[in-house]
Amino acid sequence: MTNQSTTEMPSVGYGATIWRVLKSFGLLRESWVGMIGAFLVLFWVLVAIFAPLIAQFDPNANILPFAKPGTLAPSGHTFWLGTDHMGRDLLSRIVWGARTVLTFAPLATLSAYTVGILMGLQAGYRGGLVDDILSRISDIILSFPVLVLYIIVIATIGASGLNIVIAITFASSPGIMRIVRGLVLDLRNRDYVAAAQTRGESDWRIMLFEILPNARGPLIVDACLRLGYVIITIGVLGFLGLGLPPPDPDWGGMVNETRQMAMAFPYMTLFPCIAISSLILGFNLLADGLREISLRD
Repeated sequence: MTNQSTTEMPSVGYGATIWRVLKSFGLLRESWVGMIGAFLVLFWVLVAIFAPLIAQFDPNANILPFAKPGTLAPSGHTFWLGTDHMGRDLLSRIVWGARTVLTFAPLATLSAYTVGILMGLQAGYRGGLVDDILSRISDIILSFPVLVLYIIVIATIGASGLNIVIAITFASSPGIMRIVRGLVLDLRNRDYVAAAQTRGESDWRIMLFEILPNARGPLIVDACLRLGYVIITIGVLGFLGLGLPPPDPDWGGMVNETRQMAMAFPYMTLFPCIAISSLILGFNLLADGLREISLRD
């Protein structure tokens, strides 16, 4: 067997792929950028998981309006980040808002990737008329400004967590489809794909078990970056009043509700903005770290 064919041998099944993905995350310790990103993401994941233990107040309870950070509540607890104009504890709302973001952002990203990968595999592997149709559909959707597209979809079907997932899937999957299509166009001519075709394996099995696992590197990096973009999207939709219906904690909605009081009470908008920025920064740094590792692989 020649050296070229040896380097083109694919991973054996998804077990080996999962192991390599976990190994890549384990190698993050070699990238200080990736470690910082992983720490920030892990911090907010833990905050979301343990939200009932961290939050001292009901996030929707009207207790003491306009309390400054460090003010004591009537119950004896402390408003560490203060309260908003309705007397709701900002720390409790930020903590519960983390659970909201880290529920809908990964769900929307996963949904968009499922649709985008299926479209990209079909377009790249089959080519011809299938590629032309899917590419033209993708071009039409991508021709709209992304924010305008989100607003149109949400305004049409209504504001809710599920509808946010649908809107993000509809707007993001064409971009993912283009990435997957480009990867498949390169991988479909490899020797292990030709060997699978010779063995008589079905097209779907070749696409899912021969091609897709070998495209994992760029897709993992893009997924981390896209998670950051989705978090921005959820925040923007909340700021525009198209996010989760009130009074559910929503970081973007918190900024929108208190923006007119930002000059007099800057902490009301500052702390939710810091939460959004730190989580987005975490995913971006994590993507940079994974990119460094993938280049060494």
